[in-house]
Amino acid sequence: MTETARISFKKMHVLHVVGARPNFMKAAPVLHALSQTDGMEQTLVHTGQHYDVNMSEVFFQQLGMPQPDVNLGVGSGSHAQQTSEVMSLFEPVVLDRKPDMVLVYGDVNSTAAAALVCSKLMVPVGHVEAGLRSYDRAMPEEINRLVTDQLADLLFTPSDDGDVNLLREGIPREKVRLVGNVMIDSLVRLLPEAKNSQEAKRLASGLDRYGLVTIHRPSNVDDPSTLLPILDALGEISQSLPLIFPVHPRTRERMEGMIPADVQKRLKLVEPLGYVDFLALQMSATVVITDSGGIQEESTYLGVPCLTLRENTERPVTVTLGTNVLIGHDLKRLHVEVENILAGNPKEGEIPPLWDGHASERIASELAKWDG
Repeated sequence: MTETARISFKKMHVLHVVGARPNFMKAAPVLHALSQTDGMEQTLVHTGQHYDVNMSEVFFQQLGMPQPDVNLGVGSGSHAQQTSEVMSLFEPVVLDRKPDMVLVYGDVNSTAAAALVCSKLMVPVGHVEAGLRSYDRAMPEEINRLVTDQLADLLFTPSDDGDVNLLREGIPREKVRLVGNVMIDSLVRLLPEAKNSQEAKRLASGLDRYGLVTIHRPSNVDDPSTLLPILDALGEISQSLPLIFPVHPRTRERMEGMIPADVQKRLKLVEPLGYVDFLALQMSATVVITDSGGIQEESTYLGVPCLTLRENTERPVTVTLGTNVLIGHDLKRLHVEVENILAGNPKEGEIPPLWDGHASERIASELAKWDG
């Protein structure tokens, strides 16, 4: 959608709810696409679920998002505390702002909490990135996905499997819209900027090739009996492939004192990076080792081999079509897959349909046609 090709839009007030970094990458292109429509009013609410500057504010700046109209300042806490706090603070905002549609993103606690509030206030909800399923209810995010999709009035799916999942769960077909992956919209827009990232060039200076590591999920970092073998495996891999490891605050706290001095010299442990700098490292990496859902998608689009330290994924298209390989906790397999990649035999992949940088425009078009 260009500045000159504006959508004719019935007057509508859309309120966006974001709470954590993955939400920002999804909301930014939708905010932009809707700004190119006539008759559109937008409100941005940040719940404050991620409150660290490196985890939140930097992303707003780099993605070109407007400052939030409302920041609930929820901060950290247990799942119940965080969800209930968002609900109690968000309800007055909805009553005051009176939106025609509330858009929620992804699968964080803020997403499910906002959907619950809106459903009880009879305010329509649109779920961006609907229909994803890992079929593992031990993951808190899976519960958030299930709850949000049952409550949503419009469900914007990133891939065909999302449609299949929703129909299987009894969601009426007329509520579902296959629009593609909005995270890829942000990636496509910022790739030119990422190519000029000085921070990425500094971190990768002198390295012919390197691996990029991100680990943050509780299932990997909360139990030392799980985290320590992962760190040992990364230390061994770093003997043949330098590893750059932006460390999530949760992970840094858990791994304190776990990494021997000789391994620390080989692992380049750095602070969390902004989106553009991380994207720059990712696009040039030999392999990505991660437990992040979004990075599985980004690496598939970039054609970079991705080894995922999880038993399952809510993004199976990254495995069936993309470059992603599920490793689980089979660290022997992690070694084998890295060796294959270093030998020039990575898994080949392709970009899934509609992952083309225009998903947000399709969402704007669907909202223009929606008659409530």
